[in-house]
Amino acid sequence: MIPYVREIDIDYGRCDEVSPLIRRVTANNPGPFTFMGTGTYIIGRGEVAVIDPGPDIPEHLEAIKAAVAGETVSHILVTHHHLDHSPLARPLSQITGARVWGRAVKAPVVEDEVKLEAGYDHFTPDIPLEGGEVIEGAGWTFEAVHTPGHTSNHICYALRQENALFSGDHIMGWSTTVVTPPDGNMGDYMRSLEKVRERGFSTIWPTHGPPIRDVEPFIDAYAAHRRDREHQILERLRAGDTRIKIMVPTIYAAVDARLYPAAAHSVLAHVIELVQAGQVAADGAGAPGLDSDYHLAS
Repeated sequence: MIPYVREIDIDYGRCDEVSPLIRRVTANNPGPFTFMGTGTYIIGRGEVAVIDPGPDIPEHLEAIKAAVAGETVSHILVTHHHLDHSPLARPLSQITGARVWGRAVKAPVVEDEVKLEAGYDHFTPDIPLEGGEVIEGAGWTFEAVHTPGHTSNHICYALRQENALFSGDHIMGWSTTVVTPPDGNMGDYMRSLEKVRERGFSTIWPTHGPPIRDVEPFIDAYAAHRRDREHQILERLRAGDTRIKIMVPTIYAAVDARLYPAAAHSVLAHVIELVQAGQVAADGAGAPGLDSDYHLAS
């Protein structure tokens, strides 16, 4: 079982000091994918960095401005291009003059007929990151850590002074992370989890929800959960379920049905990996998809 961390004191628009270097302002956009809302982080004092400015909500922009009043925003860091993370980066940049850092999307993302999560932002950074770059400010130092899987362009930010990682949606304490092909990739996601685990961070600060303090056991449970999902998919195939949309209500019986479309995409991400590993075969021509028929490979 994943040792979820869900207790958090939220007052929308309030600036909370959560560590000597870190403050957080939470946007009023709660939902099935955002938990209590998007947590925008402010790092440093006097000259600060802002991580994931968040959704296009005017009140949230005003709250960020109030939180940094009298200070200089020198850097705006974005984890990825979803509408609950990146849209306010450009307005905040225009107000403060700070440049926007993040990883560009290599190929256009075509959305499914079902809107997943918050949807995709047309995000373009001023300073494109690949991973491994060092970003420095007054009293703080970040390393960009490329963690593809949730999205192809997902970047986490490691804060050296506190041995902490700002994990965006790569690792969240309140829930598992949705992986939606083709922009998301389950193989990449599992490799990224191991990359983070090997770093030995003391604290993980997700964009949604409270921090994760007991990091290594949490990541181990996160990875084990994904392996269990693979086993469940193989069990459903043995039971005669040949389509993903038939499997989902059984595999995700304890989950809010509003999440079934996103869950189907996560199952597809697993199935693609199982097909590539030769454990599962797709009937017919073309790439594996939500409406493909599947069977266990002989």
